[in-house]
Amino acid sequence: MRRVAAALLVAMAALFLFSRYQGSHGPSWWGYVQAFSEAAMVGGLADWFAVTALFRHPLGLPIPHTAIVPRNKDRIGDQLAQFLRDNFLIPRVVARRMRRLDVAGAIARWLTDPPESAGGRFRQGASKLVAQMLEALDPQRLGGMVKGAVANRLRETEIAPIAGQLLDAAMKEGRHTPLLASAIRWASGALSTNDYLIRQIVHDRAGSLLRWTGLDEAVADRLIGGLDKLLADMADDPQHPLRLKAEEGLDRFAWDLRHDPAMRARVEALKIELIDNPAMQRWLDGLWEQARSMLLGIARDPEAAMAGRLGDMLRQLGDTLLTDRRLATTINRFVRRAAVGTAADYGDGIVRLVSETVHSWDADTITRRLENAVGRDLQYIRVNGTIVGGLVGLAIHAIDVLL
Repeated sequence: MRRVAAALLVAMAALFLFSRYQGSHGPSWWGYVQAFSEAAMVGGLADWFAVTALFRHPLGLPIPHTAIVPRNKDRIGDQLAQFLRDNFLIPRVVARRMRRLDVAGAIARWLTDPPESAGGRFRQGASKLVAQMLEALDPQRLGGMVKGAVANRLRETEIAPIAGQLLDAAMKEGRHTPLLASAIRWASGALSTNDYLIRQIVHDRAGSLLRWTGLDEAVADRLIGGLDKLLADMADDPQHPLRLKAEEGLDRFAWDLRHDPAMRARVEALKIELIDNPAMQRWLDGLWEQARSMLLGIARDPEAAMAGRLGDMLRQLGDTLLTDRRLATTINRFVRRAAVGTAADYGDGIVRLVSETVHSWDADTITRRLENAVGRDLQYIRVNGTIVGGLVGLAIHAIDVLL
């Protein structure tokens, strides 16, 4: 487009010279051609100067108020960052715009859309973009951000009432029964595997007379047999008194988790201690690496992932989101709160990143990037200026002749 605009300007100059020569020897209408080409040259040169002055000094001459972008790149970066902050990263603005978005519905349609349709191409493009982003970002830094976000969310969430509600709901629906049965079976297996420890304890605590007569072995056998029978009876009888006692203890524990301040404080202290434990930090690191590897695998080959069990699960999730409006509303609310929280927590950091990045660019870099971003339209300004200038000159010449 630069070449087209320059060629048009040269053509107008040639036409002006030719029409001026013909006007002195030929018909009078050559005056109209001369007026058009002369005004077109003026318009083209004026717009060339205006476009060039934005990004550099015309002809390399240090004319005042030219090379506007390079001279003001720091101010442009600051104003661009402030524009982002004022129009996109204010929590109330984010909340208002997120309220219009049905994120759950979009996810549901994306998951349930078959790969053969147009959505399949969208999925391929989105997957490629996700893979490139995951590969480009620093794994350690990104993992640290994810780990920090998970840890902070765990710190802010009081888990005792949630655990109490889950335990209470599970007991009301009888889902704790298999857990109790498994615990009893585990205790029975542990008893049979470690019966020698009981025999040793009885032997050590028995008197010398019992050991001499061998009664300590009989006592140990009776004790082990009684415990084994007790566990067997508990496993076979759901109404066994000890099982009922255990269920009563679980019910009390669920109530304490929800309503007892002392219990909730102990659970919170245990949670904080667990989060700060180095082993927990290493586990979170490993969890992130596994999740990142899985996401990369899915992003690199989305169709293979969607064809397996994972695909069935994702499609089922999509169907659930389409039909369960309560769940969709919960997800939309969560995404909206997360977006608002991100804007509140990291908005200043994003603004600072934009400003500092533009500050770090040299004048040639920002000139080239902005000029390429605007693209062909800059040269269309020159073309339009040439044509419009010619038409204005033609109109002025016609008025002058007619009057």
